[in-house]
Amino acid sequence: MTSQSISRALLRHHGDVDAEPGLVDYAVNVRLARPPGWLRDRLAAALDRIGGYPSAADHAAAVRAVADRHGQPHDRVLLLNGSAEGFALLPQLRPKLAAVVHPSFTEPEVALTDAGVPVHRVQLSPEDGYRLHPGDVPENADLVVVGNPTNPTSVLHPAADLVALARPGRTVVVDEAFIDAVPGERESLSGSDADGLLVFRSLTKMWALPGLRAGYVIGAPDLLARLAAHRPQWPVGTLALEAFRACSEPPALAEAERAAAEFETNRAELIRALNDLPGVHVNEPASAPFLLLTVKDGLSIRTTLRERGLAVRRCDTFPGLDADHLRIAVRTPEQSEPLLTALREVLA
Repeated sequence: MTSQSISRALLRHHGDVDAEPGLVDYAVNVRLARPPGWLRDRLAAALDRIGGYPSAADHAAAVRAVADRHGQPHDRVLLLNGSAEGFALLPQLRPKLAAVVHPSFTEPEVALTDAGVPVHRVQLSPEDGYRLHPGDVPENADLVVVGNPTNPTSVLHPAADLVALARPGRTVVVDEAFIDAVPGERESLSGSDADGLLVFRSLTKMWALPGLRAGYVIGAPDLLARLAAHRPQWPVGTLALEAFRACSEPPALAEAERAAAEFETNRAELIRALNDLPGVHVNEPASAPFLLLTVKDGLSIRTTLRERGLAVRRCDTFPGLDADHLRIAVRTPEQSEPLLTALREVLA
C-alpha cells in the first residue's frame, strides 16, 4: 500500500478500533484504565454543576489555570473539546497549501482535505529514524503540521528544528499530545511566544480522559480568534473545565513528571526485550509512551496476537508505513510480559 493510496476511512482508523472489548490492550496510548482517584473526586464534585450551562467564570478560571501552568498570558490559550476539535478548526485559517509531516497522527490531514485545502505530505524516512529535516517542507506551504513526539514513530524532534519551520505568513502547528510523557517536557514549545506557532496539548493520555474530550491550543491571540470564529456556543463542558483546572495544579504536574520518568524506565526495558526477539526492529531513539515496530508478516502476527487476546495497533493506516509496521503501548514490565511471551512464541 503506497502513502497516496490510503483511503479516508483508513486515515480515520485509530487505536481504539484495534482494542476491542475483551482484548488486552497494547493499542491505545492512555496511561491508566481510568482517571486517578483525586481526579475522579474532582469530577464527581463538579457533577452538581452540570444542571446549568458552563459558566463564563468557570471557563475563565480554567483558561487561567492552563495559561499559568505554561507561563503564558491568558489570551494565548484556547480550550478545546479535545485536540481533535482543534485539528478540525485548522481550515478556518484558510491555508493555500498545507504541509503535513508523515508518518503522524492523521486527523489534521483528514480535516484539511475535507475542507478542500491542498495537502503536501512531507514523508520522513526510516533510514534516519524518521527525523525531521526542515528543508523538506515546501517553502510555499503556509501551514505546517508536525507531531512532537510523533505518533507512531515515537520520535522527539529538537525544538530548534520546529522553530526553523517558521516563516512570515506561515503557521506551524505542533501536536504535543504526548509530550507530558517526556521527562521535563524537553523540546516542548508550549512556553514559546513565537509568531505563527500553534501548540496543541491534550489531557487524554496522561490522565485517562479520552471519554471527556479535553485539549487546548496555545498561540497568538489573533490566530486563536481565527480558529474559534465559528465554534458553537459552550464548546467545552463543565466537567472538562474542572479537569483543566485540576490537571494544571502543582500536585498533578508532579505526578505527571513521576509518570514520565516511569515511562522512560519501562520503555527502555521493553526495547531491550524486543531487541532480543528475532526479526523485530524497534524504531529508535524513542521518546513517547509507545514504540513503532517493523516485523516481517506483520498482518499475520497481528492477527495471531488478536486470536490470543492481545491488541496491537496496525500502522498501515499511516502514510509511509505498511502492514509490517505495528505500534505497541509502553506498559509496566509485568503488563508487557504477556505480549512479549506471545511474540516469542509466534516468532519462533
